[in-house]
Amino acid sequence: MSLLPLLNSRFAAALVAVGAPDAQPLVQAASRPEFGDYQMNGVMGAAKVLKLNPRELAQKIIDAVDLAGIASSLEIAGPGFINIKLDNAFLADRVARALQDAHLGVEQSPAQHVMVEYSSVNLAKEMHVGHLRSTIIGDALARVQAYVGMNVTRQNHVGDWGTQFGMLVAFLIEQQQEGNADIALKDLEGFYRRAKARFDEDETFANTARDYVVKLQGGDAEVRALWARFVEVSLSHCNAVYQKLNVLLDDGDVRGESFYNADLPIIVDELRQQGLLVESEGAQVVFLDEFKNKDGEPQASIIQKKDGGYLYSTTDLGAIRFRVRELKIDRCLYVVDARQALHFQQLFTIAKKAHFAPDSVSLEHIAFGTMMGEDGKPFKTRSGDVVKLVDLLDEAQQRAFDLVSEKNPNLDEATRREIANAVGIGALKYADLSKSRTTDYIFNWNSMLSFEGNTAPYLQYAYTRVKSIFRKVAQYDQNAAIVLTEPAEHALALELARFSDVVHAVAKDSQPHLLCAYLYSVATMFSRFYENCPVNQDGVTNASRLKVCDLTAKVLATGLDLLGIKVLETM
Repeated sequence: MSLLPLLNSRFAAALVAVGAPDAQPLVQAASRPEFGDYQMNGVMGAAKVLKLNPRELAQKIIDAVDLAGIASSLEIAGPGFINIKLDNAFLADRVARALQDAHLGVEQSPAQHVMVEYSSVNLAKEMHVGHLRSTIIGDALARVQAYVGMNVTRQNHVGDWGTQFGMLVAFLIEQQQEGNADIALKDLEGFYRRAKARFDEDETFANTARDYVVKLQGGDAEVRALWARFVEVSLSHCNAVYQKLNVLLDDGDVRGESFYNADLPIIVDELRQQGLLVESEGAQVVFLDEFKNKDGEPQASIIQKKDGGYLYSTTDLGAIRFRVRELKIDRCLYVVDARQALHFQQLFTIAKKAHFAPDSVSLEHIAFGTMMGEDGKPFKTRSGDVVKLVDLLDEAQQRAFDLVSEKNPNLDEATRREIANAVGIGALKYADLSKSRTTDYIFNWNSMLSFEGNTAPYLQYAYTRVKSIFRKVAQYDQNAAIVLTEPAEHALALELARFSDVVHAVAKDSQPHLLCAYLYSVATMFSRFYENCPVNQDGVTNASRLKVCDLTAKVLATGLDLLGIKVLETM
């Protein structure tokens, strides 16, 4: 059992023993070393129920709790907190068990089918910097869910349908007639801009484009073939970015808006049959009492426009219906920026009302803020254009290469490129993931590429530092018992034993920054351990400490991998 559930279960039994069956223990990691390792903060609430002095109740709890072999001391502090110091032998056993476990002591949860919808690009355009956060946050959450034992489906809900594709098909046919189609498609972003300019400026072209939309929706073979070409080219651009980013999405995870197109009239009929749909100004809408406008009137969510067209909210309802009925999803995480919060609140409300998703299915909007430039405005090029994501990744790798070349000029170029690719992309991802996802943050190359502080390069270097120890030790007794005697050993072992609690907290709350903060703490604790606890002294190897180093390396490597960040054996 993970540490927090173990401690909470023991204190829950103690609370029952002292007559407070409804009180809940609140054990948490201590915020300062003088508090011990953990602190039980639920005494005041229980004391109020029992009408006892909190410190008096705290002593009763200490007398009743069974922490034999787990805690070496329990102390009352302040108005009734209980400070818990874990036993060295207990922590040593935790380290030993984690080393023997494929999941490093991370308990496997009862399996559920979890879908993580992320990236969700609009096809026929190249990915830009605005796609970064959804892509890397979603990928990290999918990795974590899989690591705790969930059956995970990754989903790239791409925008591959709608009026813009009629415009693009019309322009592609023009380019084919001029013999420029293949050349034009190499610059997908430029192609889209030129097509949009033609659509806005030439009414004849715009009418032709609208005709192609009708043909596309009607299943015209030639138009469908051209549309499929756009999808293929667009996905090839996306896949190149995913590969650079070390993201696990591939073509098998793509299910675009077009997939649900035939189901949209059925969605409208089902909503109407359930009495949820009404006509308003020619449109088909659902009025939601849960959402009021400024006049206190129920807000309308449009399902079908008066011209018969559908909105992406209709497609999203179709996706929920399919995922629940066909894929049997238990929990669906939508990693989409915070500006779409109202859309998802209304979407989930309608889905529940229409019984497209029962109460047992969890639909969650994993909102995130905006990546800002140093001017405090959304990140753009100096000319004000949107930054292509592939250009940002290339710059990260080049900046890292320059930095690595400066620090290690004697390394051959191929090795410096390998290090730079891992460091540059890792730094870019970690700078984002280490921030609370709901906040905006300022993008800064210097801070993210620093080898000091809470950065990916610092953690990657910490890993290589641990691994370097093993290159200096030819062999050691891997069956040796782990014995913790020094405070720095205790602190590092305690931090390593917290890995399961942290990973499960990320799986539950979808906050990757918790894992980042934990890994930084592990690296910091290891640095103190390394300074105060020699692994090799007077020619004698301390096998116990080497095993602690071994778990440290494994936790750092695994934790960074859960964030989608690579480690290197040497840097």
